[in-house]
Amino acid sequence: MSADLPPVKRYRREEKDSDASDHEENDDKYVPYVPVKERKKQQLLKMGRIVQLTAEASNVGKSSSENEHDDENAEEAWGRKFNISLLDQHTELKKIAEAKKISAVEKQLKEEEKILESVAEKKALMGVAELAKGIQYEDPIKTSWKPPRYILSRTDASHERVREKMRILVDGENVPPPICSFREMKFPKAILAALEKRNIRKPSPIQVQGIPAVLSGRDLIGIAFTGSGKTLVFVLPIVMFSLEQELRLPFISKEGPYGLIICPSRELAKQTHDIIQYYCQHLQMSGMPEIRSALAIGGVPVNDALATIQQGCHIMVATPGRLMDMLDKKLLKLDVCRYLCMDEADRMIDAGFEEDIRTIFSYFKGQRQTLLFSATMPKKIQNFAKSALVKPVTINVGRAGAASMNVTQDVEYVKQEAKVVYLLDCLQKTPPPVLIFAEKKQDVDAIHEYLLLKGVEAVAIHGGKDQEERYRSVEGFRNQEKDVLVATDVASKGLDFPDVQHVINYDMPDDIENYVHRIGRTGRSGSKGLATTFINKATEQFVLLDLKHLLIEAKQKVPPFLGELCSETEKYADLGDGCSYCGGLGHRITECPKLEAIQSKQASNIGRRDYLSNTAADY
Repeated sequence: MSADLPPVKRYRREEKDSDASDHEENDDKYVPYVPVKERKKQQLLKMGRIVQLTAEASNVGKSSSENEHDDENAEEAWGRKFNISLLDQHTELKKIAEAKKISAVEKQLKEEEKILESVAEKKALMGVAELAKGIQYEDPIKTSWKPPRYILSRTDASHERVREKMRILVDGENVPPPICSFREMKFPKAILAALEKRNIRKPSPIQVQGIPAVLSGRDLIGIAFTGSGKTLVFVLPIVMFSLEQELRLPFISKEGPYGLIICPSRELAKQTHDIIQYYCQHLQMSGMPEIRSALAIGGVPVNDALATIQQGCHIMVATPGRLMDMLDKKLLKLDVCRYLCMDEADRMIDAGFEEDIRTIFSYFKGQRQTLLFSATMPKKIQNFAKSALVKPVTINVGRAGAASMNVTQDVEYVKQEAKVVYLLDCLQKTPPPVLIFAEKKQDVDAIHEYLLLKGVEAVAIHGGKDQEERYRSVEGFRNQEKDVLVATDVASKGLDFPDVQHVINYDMPDDIENYVHRIGRTGRSGSKGLATTFINKATEQFVLLDLKHLLIEAKQKVPPFLGELCSETEKYADLGDGCSYCGGLGHRITECPKLEAIQSKQASNIGRRDYLSNTAADY
């Protein structure tokens, strides 16, 4: 019976099921009608999301809930843009662009900090023995000098007013008060008469603050523009300290020196020594004991210095090379030396004398008063130098590396082949004496020969000439027997020539600091001067950018061909002045050519040292 039953039509049931499922799917796909207004709103939201991406970048550090909340707010805000004016939308977009710019500035700052950290000196500027034994001095040296009572009784506010009036910036603990006359500094009558004879009647700003600080026994970093009288800040106190030591206990044979002054060039050392002798002779003529000073520089026999040491030496002026040689050969001892001055300190460190200076420090047998002076001392070298000083006082008159405001700076475009001929026209601008600077020794010789042929009374100095000839040239120019001095940068650091009215830069130096030192040979001690500089296509662009910003800072006329140049500094004007490594105003540390040159030099030295050590090992 069961076989006769009809088969079950399952396919019909399956069809029915599939129809139902299709109907359900159709129900899911059904989209209700959306009004036109709502559709426009959604479209605007999509457009708003594009701009919103800029805001999302700043929300990376926020929690997810905060981000969701911000997204909703942003969508709501951008959803209403259709009824906001274009001007308001433009203002908002401008704000977003400004925010982006700020983040770029922050990025630049972080990058610069990293570079400064990487080039920061790891070793302190201290003696090897002191570093090895962990010797650290906590308090400055004490001296018998004190400011007059009526000056000490004045309030800090009155001292600050004096500094503000003279534009003196000071930094340090318990800074001694500024004193505005040499008489109040308690110098003897013989010194006052000697100053009067040289037409120095009142102290310059660096002397007003610097001399009391040095007489008080404080370590010092002194920064002031060229020709501002920095030399007297360290010369007068060392003469007085030496006189005090001689009066207490006369110096015996081979004793001394009590004070040591290190200079980067022979000419500057000779000039400093002559100034010291001038004041010592005036003291001796007034009945005071003899203060003996020695000069130790390369190119001259060491016998003169040894003769003074044999009698007992109070003060020594030296260049690093000759000083190191004398210390190595035990011709000189620094056992009683308590006063160290480094003139043009940054130039010595830049010139590669840093290790020599560390070695010289290790010859001292006790604490010393250390003074560092320069016209151009970037922040990097100031920080490095502070490691050698005890509670130092930093005195700044004007920006480190700024040009003297007494010098009128003319920059002229002169083709390379026309320079020598154009020199004669430039010499007509002012009466003699005139200084001409060139980068290369062969250029100095060529200019000198050309001027002699044209009947100009000229002399020349550079590193290739022997010391006797250099002396004769400098003295002839200083005594105004010669009208023109042609020189390399050997004559640009610290040399003081009276009445130089005009400095000509035959070519622009590779370093803006050298330019500042060169033009500082004129416009000294409050007088006015002129500096003419030749530039052309051969001059590097980074130097021209630094020169442009230096001219702007000194309120000088900027020629059109310089004004057209644009630098990275102008993009990041909010970050402050120029490069924190070399002090140039036309670039940032990220593109500092000086730093790049030093790093490449170090890299090449490392390679050469490795090669030499390997070859030595082979043999």
